[in-house]
Amino acid sequence: MTRIFDEDLKNGFGTRAIHAGQRPDLLSGAIMTPIYTTSTYVQEGLGENKGYEYARGKNPTREALERNVAALECGTHGFAFSSGMGCLDSMMKMFKSGDHIVCGENVYGGTFRLFDRILQHFGLEFTFVDTRDAQRVADAVKSNTKAILIETPTNPLIRLTDLSAVGEIAKRANAIFIVDNTFATPFFQQPLEHGADIVYHSTTKYLNGHSDMIGGICVTRNDEIAERLQFIANAAGAVPGPFDSWLALRGTKTLHLRMPRHDANGRAIARWLADKLGEERVIYPGLESHPQHDLAKRQMKGFGGMISVELGTKEKANAVLKKFRVFSLAESLGGVESLVSHPASMTHASVPMERRAQLGITEGLIRLSCGVEELDDLLADVERAFS
Repeated sequence: MTRIFDEDLKNGFGTRAIHAGQRPDLLSGAIMTPIYTTSTYVQEGLGENKGYEYARGKNPTREALERNVAALECGTHGFAFSSGMGCLDSMMKMFKSGDHIVCGENVYGGTFRLFDRILQHFGLEFTFVDTRDAQRVADAVKSNTKAILIETPTNPLIRLTDLSAVGEIAKRANAIFIVDNTFATPFFQQPLEHGADIVYHSTTKYLNGHSDMIGGICVTRNDEIAERLQFIANAAGAVPGPFDSWLALRGTKTLHLRMPRHDANGRAIARWLADKLGEERVIYPGLESHPQHDLAKRQMKGFGGMISVELGTKEKANAVLKKFRVFSLAESLGGVESLVSHPASMTHASVPMERRAQLGITEGLIRLSCGVEELDDLLADVERAFS
């Protein structure tokens, strides 16, 4: 068997994406990780097994995905879940009633809904702040703060957080620093290198990249946190099936090929939109007009394919949305196909209207997920929609 991680090899991102955490099947030599559709494992005797007892606790297909993404994030432990929200909910089970968590104010609508509508009723306390300003994060920390959770870039306002600055704040507070890296992916950004304790993803999005499964995953380097997450994953059971794990693992093998194309298409479309509509109406970190463009250049290796556009009213947004032909109107993001959505009525509909207004998630805001189609076709589609 070829060894992938010899010390004399550089083990670049693409090599890790294709090989990390996997090996040819010992029975047949199959180069692709098998889909182990089993609920239980035969044991040789009492206390004697091959490391597997029951599939809720461990599954070889799932483990391959976990090892693979952990390697991409430069972590040591990975834990896959049945959805991004299942991942987040499981991580929150590390905390108890009376614990306080500082959270970014512009996070995915499902994250806010979980915290505001469910977990606070179990005694967890949340403070939502604008994490663009690290001082606001520091000011929100209290004696009972146990975690700081952020997205960067955020959904859907594409706001950034200085990872190193907030990492230092979390370290001083002895709080766990948790980062949602779904938009950037480990190809463009690696939060563990900037002080994060846990990085997590909706694997539904870029990691899978083909819009054909639902999943989540988190990665850490901290052995104590890993032990707690392993216990929670087995005890609470929000784990993915082997086929979904296999689909996500298939997706990560081409992440290093897809992300540069998402990025190139995103840059070109954002530039076209800024020239057509005015830079003040287009939100994309690759534009020099983005207020955090310099931070994006400093902590990210690319800007990605996510763009938000302010059109003023819901009627104007709807008129534009109806004209797209290559971009499809749908929730989600990060697939090979281009999607467009209306956050106020789709991804962030669960956020109260007055809160959306405070954040700037207006009825006229639309969000584009630029896929990997031919750029000329995407630009023609955008021109048609905005004509």
